[in-house]
Amino acid sequence: MTTQAYQRQKDGAPAAPTPADEGYQRGLTARQIQMMAISGAIGVGLFYGSGGAIAKIGPSLIACYAAAGVVVFFIMRALGELLTYRSTSGSFADYAREFFGPFASYVTGWSYWVFWVTAGMAELTAAGHYIAYWWPAVPVWATAAAALIVLVVTNLVSVKLFGELEFWFSTIKVMAIIALIVIGIGVLTFGFTDVGNTASVTHLWADGGFAPHGVWQSMLAMQVVVFAYLGVELIGLTAGEAENPKQTLRKAINTLPLRVGIFYVGALTILLSLSSWTSYTAEASPFVQVFAKVGIPAASGIMNFVVLTAALSACNSGLYSSGRMLRGLAANGEAPAVMTKLNARKLPLPALMLSGVVMGLGVVVNIVSPDKAFAYITAVGTCAGLWTWLVILAAHLRYRAEVRRGNLSANDFRMPGAPLTNWFAIAALLFVLVLIANNADTRIALYVWAVWFALLCVGYRFTRRTTGDPNRT
Repeated sequence: MTTQAYQRQKDGAPAAPTPADEGYQRGLTARQIQMMAISGAIGVGLFYGSGGAIAKIGPSLIACYAAAGVVVFFIMRALGELLTYRSTSGSFADYAREFFGPFASYVTGWSYWVFWVTAGMAELTAAGHYIAYWWPAVPVWATAAAALIVLVVTNLVSVKLFGELEFWFSTIKVMAIIALIVIGIGVLTFGFTDVGNTASVTHLWADGGFAPHGVWQSMLAMQVVVFAYLGVELIGLTAGEAENPKQTLRKAINTLPLRVGIFYVGALTILLSLSSWTSYTAEASPFVQVFAKVGIPAASGIMNFVVLTAALSACNSGLYSSGRMLRGLAANGEAPAVMTKLNARKLPLPALMLSGVVMGLGVVVNIVSPDKAFAYITAVGTCAGLWTWLVILAAHLRYRAEVRRGNLSANDFRMPGAPLTNWFAIAALLFVLVLIANNADTRIALYVWAVWFALLCVGYRFTRRTTGDPNRT
């Protein structure tokens, strides 16, 4: 951190805002940010991907989601304390710059941008396939492109429209899970429908035990579980456009355990109580399978719509966050200066447009090489997400250290148990990286990340020469 920033804190002045904070319109309401926080913790990984995880490790998936949820809560509380100390739309990259220098900011900013762009590519392609459920004659690339255009236009109209669209996307997902839980409790309690004849909480341990394939096999699934939570930190980027950022973001973070408990642990507990884990397959959403068994009319069509909204929600969030992150990079001289510009509605038009165009390349990549090239690209995004979480935890450790030295002011939204909880969360994330390296199917992610990191090193050196920034080291 700079001496000037320390001195400002000693003099009682607030930290100077970064250029990325200036000019945004505070148009996101508490209602919208609360639902965005929920949206970050619910995705296609739960609605569709959990079927394969259940088939592999059985009921122990519930414990995996609960354990990962604890780690994610500590990450979010660390971020919350940083945001209370100094809110910024540059968020993770700004904290990396403040506490670790410009190179860390450069790596974090571009990596998080890549994370959301590649996630958007994957979800956009998935959305095209989901739309093809109703219109199979229409090419997937065409429906995916149409979805992208609609979302880009929405992001360019106003931040309020973006927030409202995300609010309704999140509402649909939440209502689908609540419907499952309510119906499931009804079946377990009153035994209606054919499923009621065999539904029982004993399914959680009766069919081979809680961890039928052993504890180690269950631990291997942690990497999939952690990946499902990536994106929950998105609310950190809303600080510059929230009407009351400190109060709103604090409430959103504190309710995270409740959301994890209901939407992941609760939903999976109901799913695995209604039917034995051995009856679920990776080929279909476990939600569709359960709704079909209890006789919900048009179950597959309903859940296809829900999963479509989950994919569109991820794309919508990806456009929002990648545009803000790219503008923050430009404000720090780490991306073309034109990316700092705002339109008349105070939206980062050039940054949003570039992010949307790059996301659109995902459709082309998927057509050309759906099995290899696209997997390599998304591997970078996966590691980038983990990098961001580690930066948040490390920056919080450095912030607390400066508070103890008297260089920075403490605030009242303190991370519980720090610094022990920081190190616990860091160790858990590093363990996930070990699991990735130990699995031949996921090891490619680390190789691709190494190449990406090398490219960032080259890009940083080039940027330093072209900008002539004396503060860069």
